[in-house]
Amino acid sequence: MKLATALLGLFLLTTGAQAPPVAPAPRPAAEFPFQNPDLPVDQRVDDLVGRLTLPEKVSQMLNASPAIDRLGIPAYNWWNEALHGVARTGLKTTVFPQAIGMAATFDKDAMLTMATMTSDEARAVHQEYVRRGERGIYQGLTFWTPNINIFRDPRWGRGQETYGEDPYLTGQLGSALVRGFQGDDLKYLKITACAKHFAVHSGPESSRHEYNAQISDYDLWDTYLPAFRDLIVDAKVAGVMCAYNAYAGQPCCGSDKLMNDILYKQWQFKGYVTSDCDGINDFWQHHKTDPDAATAAANAVLHGTDIECATGKLFTYNSLLESVQKGLITEKQLDVSVKRLYKIRFQLGMFDPVERVKYAQIPLSVVESSPHQAHALRMARESVVLLKNEKNTLPLRKNLRKIAVLGPNADNESVQLGNYNGFPTDIVTPLEGIRAKVGPGTEVVYIQGVDYASNVVYEPLDLGKQLAYNGQPGFQAEYFKGITLEGPALATRQETALDRYLANVKMEVAPGLLAENFSARYQATLTPAKTEELALQISGDDGYRLFVDDKLVIDAWAGRGFSTRQHILDVTAGQPLRLRLEYLQVDRRTILKFTGAKVVPMNAVNILAQVKDADAIVFVGGISPKLEGEEMNVKVPGFRGGDRTTIGLPQVQTDLLKVLHRSGKPVILALMSGSALATPWEAAHLPALLTAWYGGQSAGTALADVLFGDYNPAGRLPVTFYKSETQLPAFDDYSMAGRTYRYFTGEPLYPFGHGLSYTTFQYSSLKVLSKPVTGQPISVSVQVQNTGQRAGDEVVQLYVRHPGATGRVARHALEGFRRVSLKAGEKKTVTFTLTPRQLSRLDAQARRVELAEKVQVFVGGGQPLASAVQAGRVQQATVLLTGATKTID
Repeated sequence: MKLATALLGLFLLTTGAQAPPVAPAPRPAAEFPFQNPDLPVDQRVDDLVGRLTLPEKVSQMLNASPAIDRLGIPAYNWWNEALHGVARTGLKTTVFPQAIGMAATFDKDAMLTMATMTSDEARAVHQEYVRRGERGIYQGLTFWTPNINIFRDPRWGRGQETYGEDPYLTGQLGSALVRGFQGDDLKYLKITACAKHFAVHSGPESSRHEYNAQISDYDLWDTYLPAFRDLIVDAKVAGVMCAYNAYAGQPCCGSDKLMNDILYKQWQFKGYVTSDCDGINDFWQHHKTDPDAATAAANAVLHGTDIECATGKLFTYNSLLESVQKGLITEKQLDVSVKRLYKIRFQLGMFDPVERVKYAQIPLSVVESSPHQAHALRMARESVVLLKNEKNTLPLRKNLRKIAVLGPNADNESVQLGNYNGFPTDIVTPLEGIRAKVGPGTEVVYIQGVDYASNVVYEPLDLGKQLAYNGQPGFQAEYFKGITLEGPALATRQETALDRYLANVKMEVAPGLLAENFSARYQATLTPAKTEELALQISGDDGYRLFVDDKLVIDAWAGRGFSTRQHILDVTAGQPLRLRLEYLQVDRRTILKFTGAKVVPMNAVNILAQVKDADAIVFVGGISPKLEGEEMNVKVPGFRGGDRTTIGLPQVQTDLLKVLHRSGKPVILALMSGSALATPWEAAHLPALLTAWYGGQSAGTALADVLFGDYNPAGRLPVTFYKSETQLPAFDDYSMAGRTYRYFTGEPLYPFGHGLSYTTFQYSSLKVLSKPVTGQPISVSVQVQNTGQRAGDEVVQLYVRHPGATGRVARHALEGFRRVSLKAGEKKTVTFTLTPRQLSRLDAQARRVELAEKVQVFVGGGQPLASAVQAGRVQQATVLLTGATKTID
């Protein structure tokens, strides 16, 4: 029977024929053993998988796993996101700062709390969808986060998703997230985390599907793997996502070294592995390491990739039936992956009574609850890094007579949410935060001034009254099954506006039409109210195109994924224009937004006139997650495919800052970005600089708290701020030579670990508390005192250096950090324990060894730079390790 079913499945998959409808077989009255929650998990898994046919097994190895009704197994979609709060669901959720901002807190406890709150919301949202009978994408319990790739180059657009450039910081924060996600129950997982992208992955985005990373074993084990080891070996992360690119000539999901040797043999990984989405297609379509889909599918599974994620209808794993038929892989070998997948689902309690799973009792009321919103504000505050504060320009007084607020990020809600984000009920922008902070006697003037990389601004226009179709306001909308606008429209109706966000394909875009594999045509006549320069703006996911009077003016029809485009044109009052907007959506989320804006060129004279009597000027600039991100289709100077070609603050913003500087008023620059920005002119000429990253829903409140002194900043840079990209090797060079604070020998603009405070701290009495013998941990302590007049946090940082090492070795490396709160005048003793691994280094064969030799330990408020050591801001001790050489696993 199984063979017949398998042959039928193979015929259907290869011919495209549709199977005749088959009624589910009635379930027997007696329970199957796999349904017994009192049996051991492995026994239940074996029982369930043993009942599956070969086509059913293959179907369960796709991210969208269909139901198996005859066994009572519901459908399940493995794909969910929670990078900094539950993302992409149809419900409002709490949005914490972007990952790079949370890294700037240097606060493991806050990260653990954030992850615990996020997993609470995730469980509650999942249970709500189960109650509704929905089990689609972004509704499950398997979350594909954290991104623990090393942010080796600031040009990488997805670096915002990481915890920065340091392996130790990344591993510690990633491990805290895993603990908060997966919970502490001895039987059940709360939700699952997923360490991605394994491994040697950090751009460029434009070549990630065919790029082959060639690096030394030293860089592999010294930089690219330590954080993965922390999460896999120590934190017991349940999931791993393998990367798009190849490493040493093999796709990462099919790598002998990364997958079979390191992940499974050396690290004994027991969880599940998913491909990055469409990554298995890359085997035979882009990397060309496999001749066809059947070979690629077998190759990936034999290397331990259990799930194929794909964004369209092309699943390489659908060819696994052919792979078995050709003898490329056996059904028994497929069983290994299928059993790993079902073990995760059993550990999540998906086949057990709800009352048995404590995490399934979490109520929906936790979502956006007061404690969660308070913690989002706490993390946003902790993430703000004060880069410069000349002559105590900050904090500002709340009773200033007039404050001018400018910049493209001063009043832009979407930018502060970052990417892979959810949507909260309330968002506070910096402008709103500043207005709420000052008293009634303070005038706050807002002028955007410039866009990100253009010396014009786009003032939003309500086009509603100017758009009509056959006398009815808005657009005539036609919806079609399929993505080609062919056949009769399944639905035709009037849409008064186009601003749609549907989180998953189970939602309807029109009555009876699910938001998957559809296309739409929207038509209207635009009759301008004024003669002016107008920008027509579209944001969409996936493809779209705009025609004006039948002329194609925006063409993103081939796009797959989110993008934003605009068309600028001169319009004449009363002269109508015919608009036709066409849209297609393959799967996942549906996003389509059409807006208009008035184009207003920057006018330096007018701006100076408005700020000349201001007591202070706050410019909130930087860039946007619509410019830096994942394979993005933007056409803006300085950006390509989601990456950056230059790391400088866009020149138009510097030009406006020079205008403001000429006013003679104090100009404070607050940056929002997901990556390091080079601001050499600003650092030399402006009195105060801060970076606030993409700070989440409370970014504006947090920034205002810092600007006016209600919160004393203590964020630290998790990445090096270079002066220019000219200080760096080529973007696609994966060698670590000349990169990050550990191997960069030039002078940075602001170093990793840098951050100022409104108070001062002094370090003293660094002591080694235990006998330094190889193979044994040692403890060190230091005293830190708040020597200023304000209470504040200090991030105590511990670095290790191997002064006698020959060959490749880091200049120094972070091996400990702790964020401590100190009242004015208060002194605390901070103790660190260094393990043999933290005291070890790599030998010439890239083996980790602890040697009997001198090791220098530095503890202070930043890196052990010569000036900091001489000034007493960093304490130093030399440890002489004795004993035999120890090899570290």
